[in-house]
Amino acid sequence: MTALDVDAARDLLAFIHDSPTPFHACATAAARLDAAGFSRVDEAEGWSSGPGHRRYLVRDGSLVAWTVPPSAVSTTPYRIIGAHTDSPNLRVKPHPDVDRAGSQLLAAEVYGSPLFNSWLDRDLGLAGRVSLRGGRLELVKIDRPIARIPQLAIHLDRDVNSKGLVLNPQQHLVPMWGIGKADPDAFRRFLACEVGVDAPDVLFWDVMFHDVDPGRLMGRDEALVSAPRLDNLASCWAAVHAISSAADDDRAAIHVIVLFDHEEIGSTTNRGAGSSLLNTALERITHGLGGDRDAWHRALAGSICLSADMAHATHPNYPDRHEPGHWVVLDGGPVVKTNASQRYATDARSAAVFMEACERAEVPVQQYVNRGDLPCGSTIGPITAASLGIPTVDVGAPQLSMHSARELMATGDAAKYRAALVAFFS
Repeated sequence: MTALDVDAARDLLAFIHDSPTPFHACATAAARLDAAGFSRVDEAEGWSSGPGHRRYLVRDGSLVAWTVPPSAVSTTPYRIIGAHTDSPNLRVKPHPDVDRAGSQLLAAEVYGSPLFNSWLDRDLGLAGRVSLRGGRLELVKIDRPIARIPQLAIHLDRDVNSKGLVLNPQQHLVPMWGIGKADPDAFRRFLACEVGVDAPDVLFWDVMFHDVDPGRLMGRDEALVSAPRLDNLASCWAAVHAISSAADDDRAAIHVIVLFDHEEIGSTTNRGAGSSLLNTALERITHGLGGDRDAWHRALAGSICLSADMAHATHPNYPDRHEPGHWVVLDGGPVVKTNASQRYATDARSAAVFMEACERAEVPVQQYVNRGDLPCGSTIGPITAASLGIPTVDVGAPQLSMHSARELMATGDAAKYRAALVAFFS
């Protein structure tokens, strides 16, 4: 492990700490893009997207950024890195104030597919956005311990260690945040105080819980990264670095990153991978170069997408859950993910492009295939490939504890993953 590995991992931890929600992830990415000379554009306004421009847009919890080389023409193809900003968690319901057995609770709804038990006995903060009277939207980030879901004592569940813990999300995943009888408007007043407005000015919220324990390097020699939301903020972090560090030289492609919200719930939303967000942005970029719709389709014909999402490392305590011929190790470098049923979009053409990028970056590359008797997850890769009709490769950095409130990866893999994405753009 080198100083570069440690520096990269610490920078990743800073990105994650600043990004407890998709809205904050976009704000964090935007701040880094601003520092790299990018300019924000509004979807409702005309764009100046000619050669030599570095631009980005934000749609709620999603972001698209692009750099147009000086030599670009209307048929210049795209090199795209896609990732997602959301992670499984618990989100506050519209009428959350509940009291039971002398405790004040906040009713929460499960988002995505979290490991329920990983949210027990953790100090939880709150973050998201608040809709205020007059059309204002304000981000809120509360990093102090606000709530906790206490686990049932073993004295009252004697079989928990032998038969397993079963949690009902309606009954058992209700965070506690006070004592006594609940005020039906307590949460609204709490948010109003945090934002600095009167309670009646708070109209609605998209607020979720997060673990306030900061991410850190750990292990005997700090070879491991313990952090929330590695899936998939590690990919967002690497993508932002890749496009920010790419030179505006005489390259043959327009570089694009797209950070989608709502991947964990299927992507079929106004800002998910199943929306028109990326297609519309690419067409408008082509139009800004003087091209028509035919030129856009010609540009797509030469384009390629890298779907960046985290990958399963082989679990040392459950090796039988993994394909024997495709074990993936921590600190072994980026992973190419393949599935015959196209749950991952990788094929021979797209895989070769990424593998050659890893060769240029001088980082090792690994292969992941799911066990044939276990269902395979999916990513934004197949959705993007189908929507744009372009070759797509699914890749990721190896990790353990995916979808836990606290996940684990190798310190050295952060730098390797980032270098591979930079090389994909080079």
